[in-house]
Amino acid sequence: MFRYVVESDTGRIREVNEDSVAVLKRPDGLLLAVVADGMGGHKAGDVASKMTVDQLSQYFLEDEAMSFLTLDSKRKWLSERIQTVNRLVFEHSLANPECKGMGTTLIAALIDDKEGILCHIGDSRAYLINGGINQITRDHSYVNVLVDSGEISQEEAEEHPKKNWIVRALGTEAEIEREMINFSFDEASYLLICSDGLSNKVSKEELASIVRSTAPLSQKGQELVTLANDLGGEDNISLILLYSVDEEV
Repeated sequence: MFRYVVESDTGRIREVNEDSVAVLKRPDGLLLAVVADGMGGHKAGDVASKMTVDQLSQYFLEDEAMSFLTLDSKRKWLSERIQTVNRLVFEHSLANPECKGMGTTLIAALIDDKEGILCHIGDSRAYLINGGINQITRDHSYVNVLVDSGEISQEEAEEHPKKNWIVRALGTEAEIEREMINFSFDEASYLLICSDGLSNKVSKEELASIVRSTAPLSQKGQELVTLANDLGGEDNISLILLYSVDEEV
């Protein structure tokens, strides 16, 4: 059993919310949680993120149960369907000049009981939170390329003027490299998936403090959005917060 809250806010500066979020459940209890952040500064980022979430959601609800029988089959389904969605978004951008260059980040998590598989593209993030907080994704960003090459430190990356430049996004080319991550829940742990409108403004310590508080789950989601807005709210702010124990209200 999981409880969850979904929040998506335009923020204080942007006029359009280019984020799309969804949580869906199949009759067998399998969950799909998706956060997509349309590429800021590009045309039709909101179109790219909505297409991605809508199409992946449709596949999840309509595909045969055989696709989800084992951990390997779930992983295969998620990877292949995201590549299919990538091609659909890319082809739409080619066929519609007003959408040329559009793209979106993506985190899509399949969750079955205590086990999960996550597909990650871009700089939206996923955290597991229990006694501490563990970021289980790594941004596909220009500054992380510099970190990997030894040109800058991880600390310097956090303050780099180009920290928001991503090097991978869904829909910008015909084939997309996808990072697949297996994870598991410990008892009484949370999964937080969010766009960079939250993670760029609110520190890991602040995220963990709010999530681990005694407030109701819905209030925690609202508090995270409010804090990001209080700290500037320059970007759209979206999140899914899932709780793995059903006693919370």
